[in-house]
This record gives sequence, structure tokens and C-alpha cells, in this order.
Amino acid sequence: MKFSTRVLNALKYYVYLYSDPGTGEVFYVGKGKGNRVFSHLEDTKESKKVEYIRNLRAKGLKPKIEILIHGLDDEETALRVESSIIDLIGIDKLTNVQSGYKSSTYGRMSISQLISAYEKQRVDIDVPAILIRINQAFRYSMQEVELYDYTRGHWRLNPENAKKAQYAFAIYGGIIQEVYSILNWYKAGTTFSVRRNNENIKRSKKEDLEGRYEFIGNLAPERIRKKYRYMSVEHYFERGNSNPIMYVNI
Repeated sequence: MKFSTRVLNALKYYVYLYSDPGTGEVFYVGKGKGNRVFSHLEDTKESKKVEYIRNLRAKGLKPKIEILIHGLDDEETALRVESSIIDLIGIDKLTNVQSGYKSSTYGRMSISQLISAYEKQRVDIDVPAILIRINQAFRYSMQEVELYDYTRGHWRLNPENAKKAQYAFAIYGGIIQEVYSILNWYKAGTTFSVRRNNENIKRSKKEDLEGRYEFIGNLAPERIRKKYRYMSVEHYFERGNSNPIMYVNI
């Protein structure tokens, strides 16, 4: 299937949806130009999206394809619309491999997260803590269990120093996103984690966990969370310091 030249001229950049014709649930969100929307029907590269379409065909069904918005003049706008829809539905409910464009910066967030990102109100930490920067994995629309699991491991660190920390702070963009009470530290990969499913960790990757650690814990007491959550700790990290781990009051 292809669009005519007249339709293509009107479409410009657009955002599209693939849905299950039986349930109506959207399983893929994309952006494109030209006939990009139809390319997935011929895709044979192994992915959750391709598997979903294959399963529909096995039932004698075809995915429902819709153009959500069109007539967009530039790719940047299409990317931002695509990203907002992915955040709205939730990446965990889609077959998309990645979160939307700049989702970790401009994506779906609470009012408190939005204010903290721009006001950057400084706080000095007065408890034994380990600051953990999760910049690569973070997105504002993360579920609580995801934020917990990406904060607690898998880290190369000094286990003796880590054991002295009473609290673990999840840091993104220099802002404390959450605070956890640490119960104990373990070798990475030895406790249950939702990351196992998200990352499809294979046996060959187990070697990557050697020498790494993860903790188990709970949300910190409310008085601690209220004091530190959404406050800035940028001043603890020197410019150019890329180490994701920082010990405070240890």
C-alpha cells in the first residue's frame, strides 16, 4: 500500500498508530514522512512489534493503522508529538523499543518534577548516603518499581563504603528523584528485578555483572523524602566528574 502524490503532499510529517483490531489497544506509536507508516508491514527484523504483527496475521487479522496527526512542517515537531503519545500510553504497554524523543527532558512529569528541574533548589545532605546518578536510564514517566530497580543496581562501587550508607538517593539531572532506605547489599543479578525482563539479560551478559553490586530497600521515611526529594545536589558533583556514585557523610 502506498499514498498518492496528492496525499503525500498534504501529509508532510505525521504521527501514526498501530492497534490491535480486536481490542483496540495501541501497540506501536511512530512518526514519519512519505510511506513510512506502511514499512512495518514488510519488516522481518526480529522485534516485539514484528512478533505482534505476526501473531495478528496468524489469527487472520491485520493491524489497524491510523494517522494521529499530520501536516506537521518539521521532524522535530513530529518527534515531540510521538514522544508525548508514548509517555501518555506508557512504554511498557507498547512494542516500541525506546521512549520518545527527549522524554527524559521534556516528557510527562509531575508538577513537582517540573518545578525542581528548573528551580534547582539546593539542599545539603546530613545523613550517611550514597548518591546514584541514573541519567542514562531515567525518564520522568518511569513506574515506581522501575525507578527503584534502576537505582539499586548494577554498580561498580566500594562495598565497604556502600554498607555505611543508610540511604540511597536516585539522581537525575542533579535533582533527587527519590530516596530509599538501604536494607542490604548483594552481588548484582542475585535478587529479583524488573530489569531482567526489560533488558532481556542473556547468559552471555552475566559476565558484565561481575564485580558489581545492588541493594534492596524501601522508600525512606516520609520526613526524609519530604526533606530531600526534588532538591538539587548538583554542587556535590564537580564539573567533568562522570562517576555515577558519590558517598556523602560516610
